[in-house]
Amino acid sequence: MTNLSSHDHARDETRAIDRPPRPDRAIVHDGSGTRRPHPADVTIVLPCYNEVGNVVELHNRLCRVVGDLPDYRFVFLFIDNASTDGTVDLLREIAGTDPRVAVIVNARNFGHIRSPFHALMEASGDCVVMMCTDLQDPPELLPDFLRAWQAGAEMVVGQKQSSAESRTMWLARTLFYRTARLIADVDLLEHVTGFGLYSRRALELMRSYEDPYPYLRGMVVDIGLPFTVIPYEQPLRHRGVTKNNFLTLYDMAMLGFTSHSRMPLRMATMAGFLLALTSLLVAMLFLVLKLAFWDVFPAGYAPAVIGVFFLGSLQVFLIGVLGEYVGAILTQVRRRPWAVELERFGAGAARTDAGENVPSQEPRP
Repeated sequence: MTNLSSHDHARDETRAIDRPPRPDRAIVHDGSGTRRPHPADVTIVLPCYNEVGNVVELHNRLCRVVGDLPDYRFVFLFIDNASTDGTVDLLREIAGTDPRVAVIVNARNFGHIRSPFHALMEASGDCVVMMCTDLQDPPELLPDFLRAWQAGAEMVVGQKQSSAESRTMWLARTLFYRTARLIADVDLLEHVTGFGLYSRRALELMRSYEDPYPYLRGMVVDIGLPFTVIPYEQPLRHRGVTKNNFLTLYDMAMLGFTSHSRMPLRMATMAGFLLALTSLLVAMLFLVLKLAFWDVFPAGYAPAVIGVFFLGSLQVFLIGVLGEYVGAILTQVRRRPWAVELERFGAGAARTDAGENVPSQEPRP
């Protein structure tokens, strides 16, 4: 069991990604009642896994973008999910030449959900921007994100208007998002991936969820703070291989369904009731027809066989739906850390709590 107070105390003593001492900052009012620090500290979280062909170009593009933003102090926080292609060695070289670069290396691959969220929770700054390192999230949108944040948005979300990926994949994603929106308890956003900006207030609210397997894109609307959507066109990946496959996409889809909707469980209950009623009516119909046309109405085995296979398939499907929710409960009660770190290097590389970011395990009131 982790003691919440001691965990927070340790985090306060040595913040994960510290910045060098800075002079006092002014507080700027933007006219809408929002108070933003000036100059503001911004951490850019960059999750990566086997992206040796992209990290150098991404770093160069980020340097060009932030060079035109003198009112902000930046840290580039890469979190490597146990790459095997030399990405870590390349990041070590980059960190040796750029004092703004910090790197977290995970002890193993903790997946595409837990690892990025761990970095978000470890990032310091007045706001945090997250983008993938495959160059499909354009770094050139950073000024637009910061302007929206300065205007009062607590979160700024990049939303794909189109994608250079295959038409079939785009249609499949659209079907998922619209289905999720239809059954969700909140108004989920379509075609968002987590690419965006999150204020310190929004991040601390996300931390308070204490979710060991968080659905970040759903948290944006679930929190309820004001957010801004910025559309963009997603380019095609030019280097490396996408890490998304059927299993990762299915995992994300099921997480979206189970995190924000109980409708599948209720639909299963209603389906069971309706099928039971239908079966009773069909049985009564067959009985009446057989009594009325005893010699010319051979019921045969076909209706029975079809009914057995149909009901059996339906039962397996509904058990699978129930299993997804049971699995989500199991994930919550195990309270495993988002990630365990192997090492850190670069800017502010001090580690906290043995490199483990663990949701609180104290019972909630």
